[in-house]
Amino acid sequence: MITPEIVNDLYIVQVANENHLRLAETICHQMEESAKARGTGIAKRSPIYVMEKMLEGKAIVAMTLSGEWVGFCYIETWEHGKFVANSGLIVHPDYRKSGIATRIKAKAFELSRTMFPTAKIIGITTSLAVMKINSDLGYQPVTLSELPADDAFWKGCQTCTNFDILTRTNRKHCLCTGMQYDPEEHKKEQKDENWNFLKESKLYERWMRIKNRILMRISPTERSRAQRNRELETA
Repeated sequence: MITPEIVNDLYIVQVANENHLRLAETICHQMEESAKARGTGIAKRSPIYVMEKMLEGKAIVAMTLSGEWVGFCYIETWEHGKFVANSGLIVHPDYRKSGIATRIKAKAFELSRTMFPTAKIIGITTSLAVMKINSDLGYQPVTLSELPADDAFWKGCQTCTNFDILTRTNRKHCLCTGMQYDPEEHKKEQKDENWNFLKESKLYERWMRIKNRILMRISPTERSRAQRNRELETA
């Protein structure tokens, strides 16, 4: 049982239910607008999909105590429950930088651990803020090859503006960073220091700038031209 949480006497963060179905269209609209503003893109969700998550008890919603929508996140399973993804984190623009995203992610993490205690909890994101939240929860950065191999998992990326990068590198590289919480590894490493996001963030930002230049610069046409040139030089 996941208990609703009252935050600063302003918000309530809880598992979504049928009473929140009316919010699905607004949530999807905000997701799309956020993707446009960031310019990197996120997987597009439909109101029907969001409603299904609410009815399955696999979504977290934040509201003001007066009933206004504040934020949302949902969970999805892959490979028969081996992996759980906390996805679709979105906060209404009026409530950003309030700390509510951290509370939503923490509640989604709690829900994931409760429903699927042995599953690896995963995420892919370009947001440094989300990476900080994930790090505080115990996630570690991982290569994309450590994420689900299920084609359905990657199908969700098709509406992202960076999908071409993912496909032309055979799912080895993208602008997103993969992160994972492994409950078994966490048990072994509880006494060790977790990845320090604040300590490493400057290095990560530098790596992201380099990766952006490399991955965004090389188009399929340029790659094909370069390959033909190498073949001619060899001949």
